[in-house]
Amino acid sequence: MEQEKLMAIIESVLFVSGEPVKRGKLAKVAAVEVEKLDLAIEALRQRYDLVGSGLSLLVKGDELQLVTKAENGDFVEKLVKNELQDALSTAAMEVVSIIAYRGPISKTEIEAIRGVNCSYTLRNLLLRGLIERGDNPRDSRGYVYVISFDFLKKLGVESVKKLPEYDILSVDERINSIIPQE
Repeated sequence: MEQEKLMAIIESVLFVSGEPVKRGKLAKVAAVEVEKLDLAIEALRQRYDLVGSGLSLLVKGDELQLVTKAENGDFVEKLVKNELQDALSTAAMEVVSIIAYRGPISKTEIEAIRGVNCSYTLRNLLLRGLIERGDNPRDSRGYVYVISFDFLKKLGVESVKKLPEYDILSVDERINSIIPQE
């Protein structure tokens, strides 16, 4: 695979993920050796520096993430603050409802229910303190999301089991044990 194509794959996967992705997972998705991946990662980092892009490639240990450049932080912060002060969007209401009734649940499972990418919405809900992220016991490479105590406090309920029609809408544990997860 040519380097330009590999760089485009890396960029797309990191953009859609919205979260750090391990090198090994990227190599597996792109079907290339880690050494070839590392060369493409370095070329992508250089490209972002040369073209004056608003994006940067953050590398921490074995994980990579596509992020905005620090010099644009004030503008990004304005956008995020405005969104946090606004009422929850329809998408955010859908995602928080799915997490409340089906949590703990992975991003992949949420996206399978909604049919669209929800990275941005999950990030906003995390920033608002309405959900929490924890390690996924079924997949060490990912996370699961649950409702936060702040969410329960804002709703005035002491447990997700006290949510309206929780018994009907939540996934029954017997079903979870029969249906393979991820």
